[in-house]
Amino acid sequence: MEREKLELPENGKKLLLHSCCAPCSGEVMEAIVASGIDFSIFFYNPNIHPRKEYDLRKDENIRFAEKHGIPFIDADYDMDDWFKRAKGMEMEPERGIRCTMCFDMRFERTALYAYENGFDVISSSLGISRWKNMDQINDSGVRAAAQYPGITYWTYNWRKKGGSARMLEISKREKFYMQEYCGCAYSLRDTNKWRVEHGREKIRIGEKYYGDVTE
Repeated sequence: MEREKLELPENGKKLLLHSCCAPCSGEVMEAIVASGIDFSIFFYNPNIHPRKEYDLRKDENIRFAEKHGIPFIDADYDMDDWFKRAKGMEMEPERGIRCTMCFDMRFERTALYAYENGFDVISSSLGISRWKNMDQINDSGVRAAAQYPGITYWTYNWRKKGGSARMLEISKREKFYMQEYCGCAYSLRDTNKWRVEHGREKIRIGEKYYGDVTE
């Protein structure tokens, strides 16, 4: 399916794209490149735990950005601050208030960097995942952008017009690392609990890649 030509909202000139990982951002990045939009990747994900998982996701994202010549901004991994913000929400379910906090934290930093560095539009690859609540993500993005004059959050639906299918195709083509949980310590805990209850092995970090023969 042919991609549509994208245009930034509000006559935007330069996009800062928050990226959570290579599999989610691969299709988003290729669609933006194909549309000739000036953009950079902003990698700020202090929620990802443990550090081995964080480094795997970041390195895959850097590899793909370099392949396309896209500037990659590697933000701080302030994990301690994330855990402080998550205090009291440890048992919240996926898509609950802990996830809202997490999106808010990441988008607030994205919006600040955009404001201080000449970007007028921000967006995120998080919304392409069918496991995420797109309204929850967009609400956080809009809130973050509203704090800074001249910054707009782009609420484009990356799943539509074959986006989700191309996301999987690109992941297999590039043999991206396949993360098997959202990213935080609590999603890892809950995913492993579900797997054990259903007779499956716990997640083994760093072992599974898209396109593997054993997939």
